[in-house]
Amino acid sequence: MKSFRFAIILVSAAACAPPPPARVVAAPPVPIKYIEPEVGLNNSGLDPALAGKLDKLVKTAIEEAVAPGVAIAVGRNGHIAYMKGYGYIDWNQPGSPAVDTNTLYDLASLTKVIATTTLAMILEEAGQLDINRTVVSYLPEFNSPEKAQITVKQLLTHSGGLEAGANIYATARGRDQYLYQINARPLEYTPGTNMIYSDWDMILLQMVMERISGKTLDVLAGERIFRPLGMVDTQFQPPISLRSRIAPTQVDEARGGLLWGTVHDENAWALGGVAGHAGLFSTAKDLALFSMMILNGGEGVNGVRIVKPATIARWTARQGKESTRALGWDSPEGGSSAGQFFSPWSFGHTGFTGTSIWIDPEKDLFVVVLTNRVNPTRNNTRHVQLRRDVADMVQQAVLGARIVNWEAR
Repeated sequence: MKSFRFAIILVSAAACAPPPPARVVAAPPVPIKYIEPEVGLNNSGLDPALAGKLDKLVKTAIEEAVAPGVAIAVGRNGHIAYMKGYGYIDWNQPGSPAVDTNTLYDLASLTKVIATTTLAMILEEAGQLDINRTVVSYLPEFNSPEKAQITVKQLLTHSGGLEAGANIYATARGRDQYLYQINARPLEYTPGTNMIYSDWDMILLQMVMERISGKTLDVLAGERIFRPLGMVDTQFQPPISLRSRIAPTQVDEARGGLLWGTVHDENAWALGGVAGHAGLFSTAKDLALFSMMILNGGEGVNGVRIVKPATIARWTARQGKESTRALGWDSPEGGSSAGQFFSPWSFGHTGFTGTSIWIDPEKDLFVVVLTNRVNPTRNNTRHVQLRRDVADMVQQAVLGARIVNWEAR
């Protein structure tokens, strides 16, 4: 992927004196140019028939009530190959806007990798975060004796012994009360002996990084990830002025009815809308930019480097045979949203609202699927098969590559 860098040479001269040396001032990054669907597959090495196949697949899924709308972004070889929105942001709103690649979706647990894990990589590279240190060494309030040996790395691999979750949102509000409650709750198992996926892990990691930096997660992510990469729409707590672009989620009478621009996850809501495990809103366009940065070894399409290639390689690799977990990221396993053909070296994540991101470095390929399948109820699970079908269809469209059913091995 080419990097585009520009500089402005400013030379000033004083009267009756030789001019001083030239001074180089960096100009703003070049605006991102997006490849729209009608341009085709953009020399990405994907079968041109993929566009029509995805159209048919997704439109059929919407007809079968998978979600009011779906947005997809596919990229390969440094190009956005296909990016399109389908359907509408809501089932029941009169004149509901159509979904496009600028529609904002509640990412749910994609927050864990897009914001929290990426920030942890950045802070580690800067020497501010040591993932082998204990959590209590950063958060002295996390002082339950049974939790004294839990490390930051165990938070990232969901192996620290914490339970999957609980309805802390029923009584707790804000970071201090959540830290107290998580510290007080019993462990599910001895740290380091098992893996249970837990939202508490990323909430604690959020608090560690906020303590280190003195800034909240949303501010950090905006400064260190989103603005540098040109992810102009990615944010926590989107303003009401963007409501026409936001896909609503669930009808929750306890929280006033339809959740529209308000985070779906109850614990993220009780934390004020900014949380390490959920709360981020983004678009297919922005997640395509993020995915290309990851595949380009930490450098964005505008030439801005976020992290080093070696950091990405280490953090996205499985950390042990006993689990599919990488550091923050997950890897494919039987029945996952990665489908049958994403290689064992792939990594990705899903979100409860019906979102997913999968990246295959072996084929320089990414697939982003965004839905609001929880609209109007979380009981809808049709998105599970859709995400697998999209992943399989894209993998089978890679030209000149051997297709291996890794799931069957």
